[in-house]
Amino acid sequence: MKGPATNGRRLLLVCGLAVAIGVFTATVPLLRDWFDLRVYYGTVDAWAHHDGRIYDYQLPGTTYGFTYPPFAAVGMLPMTLVGLHTAIAIALLLNLAALAAVVWILVGPALRRYGWFGFALAGCLPALLEPVRDTFSFGQVNLLLLALVLSDAWLLSTGRSRWAGVGIGLAAAIKLTPAIFIALLLLAGRRRAAGVATAVVAAATALAAWVAPEASRFYWTEALWDTDRIGRLAYVSNQSLQGVLARLAAPGEPSRAAWASAAVVVLGVWAWRTSRALADEDWTAAFALTGLAACLVSPITWVHHLVWLLPSFAVLLHRHRLRVAAALYAVLCSSVVWLWFDDSSGLDGFLGSNTYTWITLGLLLWLPAGQSRVNRPALRRRARATPAAPRAAAPTMPAASGQPGASLLEGGATGSPPGPAAGTARVSRIDPTGWTRPAAAKPQSSSSRASSYTVTPPPA
Repeated sequence: MKGPATNGRRLLLVCGLAVAIGVFTATVPLLRDWFDLRVYYGTVDAWAHHDGRIYDYQLPGTTYGFTYPPFAAVGMLPMTLVGLHTAIAIALLLNLAALAAVVWILVGPALRRYGWFGFALAGCLPALLEPVRDTFSFGQVNLLLLALVLSDAWLLSTGRSRWAGVGIGLAAAIKLTPAIFIALLLLAGRRRAAGVATAVVAAATALAAWVAPEASRFYWTEALWDTDRIGRLAYVSNQSLQGVLARLAAPGEPSRAAWASAAVVVLGVWAWRTSRALADEDWTAAFALTGLAACLVSPITWVHHLVWLLPSFAVLLHRHRLRVAAALYAVLCSSVVWLWFDDSSGLDGFLGSNTYTWITLGLLLWLPAGQSRVNRPALRRRARATPAAPRAAAPTMPAASGQPGASLLEGGATGSPPGPAAGTARVSRIDPTGWTRPAAAKPQSSSSRASSYTVTPPPA
């Protein structure tokens, strides 16, 4: 079936699709009322304007407060210059920009043949995924962190490794989960990039300690290790291995030894599969597998944290596993895990309430990775990178090699021979990322239904 024939009709279709997605997000799955963003805003506003302390603030009507490292609060200080509604608008724009960057890094060059229309449609499709739409409606930072990490993946895969590590370092300083990507850099033998990432984390942490010494001391010595601040592990939104064990043990506590053992096994599988991908310079798969492992071993992986699955979809599309990608896409759009919101007991509860965890685990085990170099196509170059073959009467043109600008979707190799001389980089806690105190009125960790949640926002 052919698409719209004119740009006007294409623009109309894209606008209609965008409006439909916005209406769906705000009504059917429930608009989350910018809950997390209001926690961020209230925290930095109380800190900057009312002599409050970062980790003492609680959103009015709840017992939920700030749980990220102090550098995240420092980075959010500019919000204190604007009102709450302006901060919400800015966060929405930043998330849109981050989603566009993620789509471009993963599949952008492959979409050039379709122009702006193909790119716009590709940007609309991820917005229907529950992790993405929850990131928007909670006002979360997940897409921004994913964009930072993938910017390093793009630098490494295109030979621009000088600044590689900065994005991962900033992401890990804001939220500890992306620190696992430093381990990926070490596994890939990219010690310089790993050193840059570590230095950025250290510098950002030191800056936060200088700006907020008391908050830094409290976070690193108490808050980070206080398990009571994590949240309800058994809540259905927690789609990590720890969440699975917690729902099995409910109303009791899950075995820490069982969780640690499962995490070690997952990390072993991750190291094995990622090493195979790195040996073949398959950067997209390496970063995708690392995101999957992070979601599984993190103590808390709320549904909106599963934006780390987006690189896996790029791998599936590149390897022409369209049916698998479409099936997983449909499930991740469905909010199916909430069918077991009240009761996750029994075999159906064990299987259904952990659906997203099974998807993540299945991708870690079976995501195509490390395709043989003979069969894997080279990175696609920019339009000017590889000239068309000269005609017989035309002067011979030298072939371009090592030209940057390729998409991660294409697998990560260049047209040059492998090795350091080719200019191709070899890429080579997880913190409690949810809200921290058990409470009654939090959409993602409360004992009452998310659909009944309302809280009056603090004054701007």
